[in-house]
Order: sequence, then structure tokens, then C-alpha cells
Amino acid sequence: MSIKKKSEAIQFLERLTGGAFTIGELLRALRKSEGQTQEEFAKVLEVSKQHLCDIEKGRMSVTPARAGVFAIRLGQPPAYFIQLTLQEDLKNVGLKVKVKLDAT
Repeated sequence: MSIKKKSEAIQFLERLTGGAFTIGELLRALRKSEGQTQEEFAKVLEVSKQHLCDIEKGRMSVTPARAGVFAIRLGQPPAYFIQLTLQEDLKNVGLKVKVKLDAT
């Protein structure tokens, strides 16, 4: 992956898990690393607790645009969040293509 700026927290979490996350796994990991409940984290993202729960469990997808907004609300680089959603979308339709974004 070629993203010019990735937060230290995301780099650390990827090292722990051995690779990239789904957007739901990333949000859950960031939430837990901050010691926040779903309710607290959902307020930061400006979504309902149930909506956040559905995203974290993979029952609901996130559009690339929404992922970018989530990243900004969390003070993270949007490119990585957007890349994860695009990668998930392609995987879900059976396309074996790697997504690689560069932040500009």
C-alpha cells in the first residue's frame, strides 16, 4: 500500500494483526484503542450506535465518501479508509484486484 501518511496507531494495529483491516475492523480497533464504547465512538462519527455496530460486524458497508468523512472526524488520513472500502467492494463482487491509493 502506498499512502504517504498513515497514523502511527494504524501502523501499529496492522503490525499486530498482520495486515490490512476491513473498514469495520479498523473502526472497532480504533474505538477499542481509545477505550471508547460504541455509543461514545458513534457520537464522534455522527452515526447511531446500532449503525456503528452493524459496520463493525460487517453487516453494513460504508461508501468511500463516508469512509473519508469518518477518517476526518477521527483525525486520520482519509486515503486509507477510502482504500479499505474500495477493496471490500471489489472483494464482495469476486474481483481479485488490489486497490492502491496515494494521498495528494
